[in-house]
Amino acid sequence: MTLSLPTTSDLRTPLGNFAFHVSFETSGRRVPPDPFGSFAEVSGLEATMEHKVIKEGGNNYGTVMRVGPVSFATVILKRGIVEADNLWDWWSLFAGSEDANAFPGYVNRCDVLIGLLGVKDPVATGDPPKTAAEIRLVWRLRNAMPVKFRAGDLNAKGNDIAIEELHLVHEGLKLERPQ
Repeated sequence: MTLSLPTTSDLRTPLGNFAFHVSFETSGRRVPPDPFGSFAEVSGLEATMEHKVIKEGGNNYGTVMRVGPVSFATVILKRGIVEADNLWDWWSLFAGSEDANAFPGYVNRCDVLIGLLGVKDPVATGDPPKTAAEIRLVWRLRNAMPVKFRAGDLNAKGNDIAIEELHLVHEGLKLERPQ
C-alpha cells in the first residue's frame, strides 16, 4: 500500500500547519479500522547499529569494524488531533480491555506510515498557481505497537488537545518514495 492524502476534507486530513501525515496500514489484521490521527510533532525516527570491533593479530594499526545488530528508537507522536477513538481502541488491544482479542500479539500490530509533505510545483504539473500538498517521502514503521498513551490534562480553562502523546515501538524503519 502506498500512502496518499485523503481526496476530501475529513478527520484524517492534516491541518495546514502540519508538515506530515500519519496513517496506519492494517493488512487484514485485527487492528481497529482506519486508526488515524494528525500530530503536531513526531520524534524518534532513528536507527542505531551496534558495531563489532575485531582485533586482528599482526594488524597493529587500528582495528577492523564489523556490522552488528540494529536497534530502533521509540517513535513519539505528540499533540494529536483526532475525534475518533480508534487510537485508544488500538492501545486497548495491547494494554488489556473488555475486548476478548486483547493481547500483545502480532495480529494486533500494524505498519505506521509517516508521510512528509511538500508543496506541488505548479510549473512542473501545469496546474494553475495554488498551494497544494503532495507526499514527498514516507517513513514506514514495520509491525508497530503502542507502548504508551497519554491524554491531555482535563482542564476547562486550558486549550489542551485530546491526545498528548502516543509512543510506538517497531521492528523496522524503512524510507519509501511515494508512487
